[in-house]
Amino acid sequence: MKAVLFYGPQDIRYEDTMIKPLEAGEILVKIEAALTCGTDVKTYRRGHPVLIKNIPSGFGHEFSGIVEKTADDVTNFKPGDRVVAANSAPCGECFFCKREEYNLCENLDLLNGAYAEYIVIPERIVKKNTLILPDNLSFEKAAFSEPLANVVHGIERTEIKPGQTVGVIGIGPIGLMFARLAKLKGARVIVAGRNPLKLKLADEFAHADEIVDLKKYSNPEKIFKDFSDEKKGLDVAIECVGMPEIWELIFSCVRPGGTVHFFGGCKSGSKVSFDTTRMHYGDIKLMSVFHHTPKYFRQALELITSGRIEVEKLITDTLPLDKVEYAMQRHIAGDAIKFLIKP
Repeated sequence: MKAVLFYGPQDIRYEDTMIKPLEAGEILVKIEAALTCGTDVKTYRRGHPVLIKNIPSGFGHEFSGIVEKTADDVTNFKPGDRVVAANSAPCGECFFCKREEYNLCENLDLLNGAYAEYIVIPERIVKKNTLILPDNLSFEKAAFSEPLANVVHGIERTEIKPGQTVGVIGIGPIGLMFARLAKLKGARVIVAGRNPLKLKLADEFAHADEIVDLKKYSNPEKIFKDFSDEKKGLDVAIECVGMPEIWELIFSCVRPGGTVHFFGGCKSGSKVSFDTTRMHYGDIKLMSVFHHTPKYFRQALELITSGRIEVEKLITDTLPLDKVEYAMQRHIAGDAIKFLIKP
């Protein structure tokens, strides 16, 4: 098959590679739609200690497709089934899984290789995190199930209530989906970003109530507070950039009694500083949420199927498989949200 393989930072190659023979419990899926992702862009730029364990490695992890072949012992899928698979599945047996904290599984089975004509789904993901698509759902929309699952998890854990004021800094695809889900929760949403394409989608996709262009207003703290009830500050502040300085900035935007959700992952080894007096006596809740679980993966697919989240609006363009590196460069240049890769 043709595939894009990762050899090292800024070294990905479109080439011929062998399809791995199926082992017990596995299925082979012909990829119909794959999506580019911010994590893939970070991996392209500097590698990834968790996702990339061997070189060369499969690359890409958001996809949907058609079952081409199954191992002899697979009974819940058959050739021709339209499916979407997550990029991971928990073991169900470790310390964290026994406490139903499946996103923290110590033996999380991770999957890469969506930028290819075919992908082999491991047995555990087949059993726990592969879903048959409704007949009326396109492959393009279904491929958003994995990124949306992360946001569904984050929104639920943040416990947003109707009428609250929610601020989001960082309006890439994840931040835009956070803003959209917060709106569906009944919140008043204010977002901040710099990229014109993303600011446009904050209106057309997320339907944010207030949109702040950080090129014009470099410090959004006052605007966020002015937008909030009695100018006390945000009820909930969500960081989707992953930069220490933005973590510290958004902490200053939340009101006493509010919640700060640090969703954007900073570079390994990063440090931040907070005013402990303000945090303690202000009764401010600090939190982070990582990854998704089978529960949220299913909820994400249901949200997409219902049409409540028009994920297709986040697709910047459609590209063939041999243009993945071009897509990475477009992301780095800042003129893309997500590319749809069609093998």
